[in-house]
Amino acid sequence: MISSGKIDRIKHLTKELNRLNYLYYVQDVSEITDYDFDMLLKELEQLEKDTGYSEPDSPTQRVGGQVTKQFESTAHLFPMLSLSNVYSVEELADFFTRCEKAAEGDSEFICEPKYDGVAISLVYENGLLTRAVTRGDGQKGDVVTSNVKTIRSIPMRLMGSGYPQLFEMRGEIILPFASFEKMNQERLDNGDDPFANPRNAASGTLKLQDSSVVAARGLECMLYVCMSDEPVADTHAGMLEKARSWGFKINNYMRICRGVSEVEAYLNEWAEKKNTLPFAIDGTVIKINSIAIQDKMGFTAKSPRWAVAYKYKAEQALTKLLSVDFQVGRTGVVTPVANLEPVQLAGTTVKRATLHNADVINQLDIRVGDSVYVEKGGEIIPKIIAVEQSLRPADSVPFNYATYCPECRTLLQRNEGESAWMCPNDEGCPPQIKGKIEHFISRKAMNIDSLGEGKVELLYDKGLVRDVADLYSLRPESLIGLEKIFQDDAMGKTRVVRLQEKSVENIMKGIAASKETPFEKVLFALGIRHVGETLAAKIARNAGTMDALMQMSAEELVQIGDVGEVIARSIVDWSNNLSHMNLISRLKSAGLRFEAEKEELLSEKLNGLTFVISGTFSSPSRRNELKELVEKNGGKMASSVSAKTNYLLAGENMGPAKRQAAEKLGVKIIDEPEFLSMIG
Repeated sequence: MISSGKIDRIKHLTKELNRLNYLYYVQDVSEITDYDFDMLLKELEQLEKDTGYSEPDSPTQRVGGQVTKQFESTAHLFPMLSLSNVYSVEELADFFTRCEKAAEGDSEFICEPKYDGVAISLVYENGLLTRAVTRGDGQKGDVVTSNVKTIRSIPMRLMGSGYPQLFEMRGEIILPFASFEKMNQERLDNGDDPFANPRNAASGTLKLQDSSVVAARGLECMLYVCMSDEPVADTHAGMLEKARSWGFKINNYMRICRGVSEVEAYLNEWAEKKNTLPFAIDGTVIKINSIAIQDKMGFTAKSPRWAVAYKYKAEQALTKLLSVDFQVGRTGVVTPVANLEPVQLAGTTVKRATLHNADVINQLDIRVGDSVYVEKGGEIIPKIIAVEQSLRPADSVPFNYATYCPECRTLLQRNEGESAWMCPNDEGCPPQIKGKIEHFISRKAMNIDSLGEGKVELLYDKGLVRDVADLYSLRPESLIGLEKIFQDDAMGKTRVVRLQEKSVENIMKGIAASKETPFEKVLFALGIRHVGETLAAKIARNAGTMDALMQMSAEELVQIGDVGEVIARSIVDWSNNLSHMNLISRLKSAGLRFEAEKEELLSEKLNGLTFVISGTFSSPSRRNELKELVEKNGGKMASSVSAKTNYLLAGENMGPAKRQAAEKLGVKIIDEPEFLSMIG
């Protein structure tokens, strides 16, 4: 029997943590430290595990963990229409005329930024968030509730009172620039192509299968309308103030504008201010404020007549392409970078721009000496979008992409199905070697922070470190007194890195401490292409040891959640490389940990058995609880049904593909009660 005291504590912690979440993510107020918040959250997680009970708005759902292989489609309560676009004040004239006619005089408008993200509908029933749905075709969209719940500014239970029994809160899922830059850097570090702009990144993130990965991405949501059969307020502004009182994060950028002149002033103001925001916008939305006039004006088949989107033209600049450099990343990907005559663009001076890859250069027919148009993709990454052919020099010649690595002169190669050219000399190409070492010591990997700020390059240049295993052979006496002068070409300044006794002592302590780093972080630190931090942890838990991982076939690897064929092949190729085998042997001798910590098992009743879970269960967290029960009783989890699967644990609405595979292979299908009886 579950203790009533534990249930009361769960309810109290849920309410208190949601209140603190609201203060921090909506009101920007912090009542307690991050550590104290985490301790309360851990207490709640443990209580929920012990009792099997959780509130529907439990904040533990915000850390993610639910895996969705197929996104269910559902109808919207109200059609999600798009807005008509205009690109100049002159084009707005017809809209203003219609509004004044409906209002029988001057109209009152609401103006607010048009967020450059992914439209989302949040459905609330009796104050609880029950589902989140993408726009889709406007009539139906994909259910992405578990991913949206990771966005901490979105309330899972509403505050106050007066909200409709059933309504949709609509907004835009966005990725702030800071999160976008961090994500792209991680993708580059893992050998993946970066996202072109924050909107694409937000869209891709929202449809990820693992909500724990979504939780780490830093999505945000900007809300702008409440859709309900019950009247909420007389004006759009009033409706948003009501929504604010229910716990929604409503932006402070909107403004009530009385008449055309005030609207035009807002447009002119934000044409400049849009570059100061921490996220991307691509225009201004102009709406009639009066709900009664909105109802009177109605809709076309595609859009409301009482609202319009004024789109800002992407800022462009014309400048000259002076030269092209080729940069080599730690995974060997060679990226072309354009050197430009300095030009002002969106408030900054642009001197360099990405050219992405050879396909982009060929498509645009870019040549050195061309006059090129540059714009900021998503207001953040400068890129060349076109060539001004009329200004092309008479002696212009087509651009020849690099054939050999600019650093080690190895012949470049291009893998089938990939756009990037790569240097295959991963053991002899200096930027690849230094990049691998820098990745190895990074905070999220081995966390040897005492080796930062140019020290890796110093050790490499002095011949002391040629791979990560060399770090564990370093001796203090060979380090003291080493120095290197770094020239900062951009600023014309120099800086000196010199190893003195104290810094050497810190380096040796950091290297020694790194031997206690858990296996999943060591695996991430090795820098296997396409294996990021989250995926490394999953692989480490499933494989158990590095020896077992290096013996796994591609077919076995794809059974691990989120490991696709490309990633599996990358791991197998890495493991079969003799130099990598030698590297692991040396790192083992140095004392690094290549075995996952074994969790204390509840029993060994499922030893040797492999399970696949499909369908929905009694609560969003129940699926993860069942996975944990499998593993804590000695079993293994797989993501897809194969000949090695012993049981398919089925909930409601099980995926038809998994059922068919199980029936074809003779895999036994069981439900939750049958599974629980297996483990007693």
